[in-house]
Amino acid sequence: MTMPVPTTTEAALIMERCDELATLSRSAEHLERVHLSPEHAAANAVVAGWMTEAGLSSWQDAAGNQCGRLEGATPGLPALLLGSHIDTVPDAGRYDGMLGVLVAIAVAARIAGSGRALPFALEVVAFSDEEGTRFGTALLGSRALAGTWDEAWWELTDSHGISLFEAFQDFGLDPARLPGAFRRPEQLVGYLEAHIEQGRVLDDTDRALAVVTSIAGARRFSLEMTGMAGHAGGTPIELRRDALVGASELVLAVEALSKAHGTIGTVGRLEAFPGGVNVIPGRVEFSLDLRAETDEARDGCWEQIERTAAEICSRRGLSFEATEIYRADAVRCGLGLRRAIGAGIRSTGDGDPLAFYSRAGHDGVAVSAVTEFGMLFIRCAAGVSHHPDESVREDDVAAALDAFEAAVVEVAAQHVALQHAAAAPATP
Repeated sequence: MTMPVPTTTEAALIMERCDELATLSRSAEHLERVHLSPEHAAANAVVAGWMTEAGLSSWQDAAGNQCGRLEGATPGLPALLLGSHIDTVPDAGRYDGMLGVLVAIAVAARIAGSGRALPFALEVVAFSDEEGTRFGTALLGSRALAGTWDEAWWELTDSHGISLFEAFQDFGLDPARLPGAFRRPEQLVGYLEAHIEQGRVLDDTDRALAVVTSIAGARRFSLEMTGMAGHAGGTPIELRRDALVGASELVLAVEALSKAHGTIGTVGRLEAFPGGVNVIPGRVEFSLDLRAETDEARDGCWEQIERTAAEICSRRGLSFEATEIYRADAVRCGLGLRRAIGAGIRSTGDGDPLAFYSRAGHDGVAVSAVTEFGMLFIRCAAGVSHHPDESVREDDVAAALDAFEAAVVEVAAQHVALQHAAAAPATP
């Protein structure tokens, strides 16, 4: 049996590995690693080496996810999944997703090194695409694992016109073999993920860790406001059908309606056409990302946004079109896995763990279609994420590692208790 490595040393190693993964980027100036890219392949290879070093057998599945497995008390048992994603947004930080993968590998290494026989297998998965940066549809890696793949996605294209089908082939994957990545409910015990909060609740309360209760429901839309282009000098203000002014009014309405409904509405992209300095914009394309703790609040806000757009168009002589491009309904974490995460946090000395919902989406949204999931949040400085200033504390990583291992042990105890209860003779 190998001697345990001190937690602080393990946390330092995790931080170093986050730094190493950050070097695998399409750009030397900033971190960007997208689905089925050469950088994705390089990251999979590095992660596979770390999985093997931890005592796991490792393979790349038919969707490009990098997986590792540690057998339980007997070979072939259902698996408790641990993991997160290794793809990034453009100009990313180095902890979003990657930290969760590395914490999972470190926990698996501890279990393997201890000789502890779990009543299930332990699998670590580094999901290939959570962000949706390249093909515009998020959670491709975890949706493949969950068996909820949509055949229409094969026709999605990136900014260079390469289809998802072609990208699979270029990566060395066979689209016809994608079902090999699918998991069945009976193969899984659950899914646990450690992730930076991507918010500031923990930082504002000076806490290291929290239990995630649920993940917000999200909808994304491609929006278009159309008016009439015209000469900036020759068209009087009162006769203009300015699409940019109408779109701007709707953007402000999104902010006001989000506050009123307790939702989170974001217009992250806006482009005016034809784009001349002295031309009235005749058309505007813009995006909307709408999130809420419940689907009812999210959808109610969207209905108000649609009504507001119609009123703006009627008043300004414009037209409006909305196309939904992504939808993920709110999902709740499994109660047993929430209790396990809470027990893990308490094992670090936090006797009253914080618990709140995640406003950001995560792979658990997709995995919930095939098994229950639980999440551990880790503090990130000022809640900054999807940005190079993303930052975590080494002592928080050490605490997260201890908590995550304790959560796995608690899930094992729950699993054994359920097995005993199922085997007990019925009371006459």
